Amino acid sequence: MNKVFFWSITVAVAGFLFGFDVAVISGADQPIQVLWKTPPLFHGLFIMSSALWGTVLGALAGNLPCDKWGRKPTLIAIGCLFLVSAIGSALAPDPYTFSFFRFIGGLAVGASSIAVPAYISEIAPAKYRGRLVALYQFQLVFGILIAFLSNYMLSGISPEDWRWMLAVETVPALVFLILVSKVPESPRWLLLYRNSEEKARQVLSNMLPSVEDIEQTIHQIKSSQRQASSSALFTKTNVMPLMLAFMIAFFNQASGINFIIYFAPRVFELAGLDSSSALLSSAGIGLTNLIFTMLGVYLIDRVGRRPLMLIGSVGYIISLAVVAYAFYAQLSGLVVVLFIFAFIASHAVGQGAVIWVFIAEIFPNHLRAKGSSWGCGIHWIGAAVITLCMPLVLSQVSPYYIFSFFCFMMIFQLLFVIFLMPETKGKSLEALEALEAGPEKLDGIEELAIE
Repeated sequence: MNKVFFWSITVAVAGFLFGFDVAVISGADQPIQVLWKTPPLFHGLFIMSSALWGTVLGALAGNLPCDKWGRKPTLIAIGCLFLVSAIGSALAPDPYTFSFFRFIGGLAVGASSIAVPAYISEIAPAKYRGRLVALYQFQLVFGILIAFLSNYMLSGISPEDWRWMLAVETVPALVFLILVSKVPESPRWLLLYRNSEEKARQVLSNMLPSVEDIEQTIHQIKSSQRQASSSALFTKTNVMPLMLAFMIAFFNQASGINFIIYFAPRVFELAGLDSSSALLSSAGIGLTNLIFTMLGVYLIDRVGRRPLMLIGSVGYIISLAVVAYAFYAQLSGLVVVLFIFAFIASHAVGQGAVIWVFIAEIFPNHLRAKGSSWGCGIHWIGAAVITLCMPLVLSQVSPYYIFSFFCFMMIFQLLFVIFLMPETKGKSLEALEALEAGPEKLDGIEELAIE
């Protein structure tokens, strides 16, 4: 188990790069707009959302290298993309070059949201799978926190301090490349895509305590492969996992989480804080996110996925409603800050902890990368659209309407969790293939994988 934990946390460093890359742009947002005099629509389309359009493409196409070349080579390629993006965007001489290199980083973010959860879910014992896959989210929010702190510390060190903010990412990118070269390939990929039973057995020998456990696991994986009727994703038998992945991804973005992460300093300034206090409050978002993500990681295999989503949904609704009212009634900026922190806590313990785990669990072995591309693609399309629109929307519309919209959408998420979302805690990946017949088919299924 120690080796599995080490491999999982190593691969999850891609989540740190993901979080850092997503959040670091908040420090460059307004300085770049002033420097290059970009109008709101151009700023949203190219500067702020170029990375997200790369993320969409990376998520939609990330299954191709994952299935063809393997999880490990894909992870190495992701590290290279993060490194090139960090160097290029920090040195960019104009908004077009900057947008291109941010797009490259977006490709890495999108592909990592496929490759990392797929890899970890395929090496993790079922009883620990939730918390091990959730290490990706933990690293993600740790990266966000470090990005916000780094931006605050580097603010004002030079007339173009934003370049230093972006350049910091080269360090963790190099660390990730070194570490990920030491992990083995996924045993499930070796069996399903290379028919390499001997290599899979070698990897499993580092994961499982006995020869009997290894042989039982190989038998389960082979059995699921024989039962696979088609390699096509969009078929009638896959309607249920496709719908579940769509809904959890859609609601993740309909909460407004990426709006807050990308535009936190701007939102706090609209609430009446000065620019320095706004940046410091953004760092507080990162700290809150980290603390409550740790709580979510601790609870996900203990209480399950659905209870965390229920808690998070209720927290979303309350916090968003109060923030909307605070802007409407022009209450103190402190109220906005506190309840945005409450919103972040609700996200971290609910959607943040659950989404990558859930999407990586609900598709059959032979469709895991394709299904993850579908769910993550929906997630990132929503993020890109929101980020594209928000500079213009914020310049035209009161934040009251924006937060009211997000609050209204979270009522629908609560209904989804109550009436449609199944519990996947403690069930093997092979057992979860019963989802094809409907969530109710999971009831009563016992854990089949070796613990």
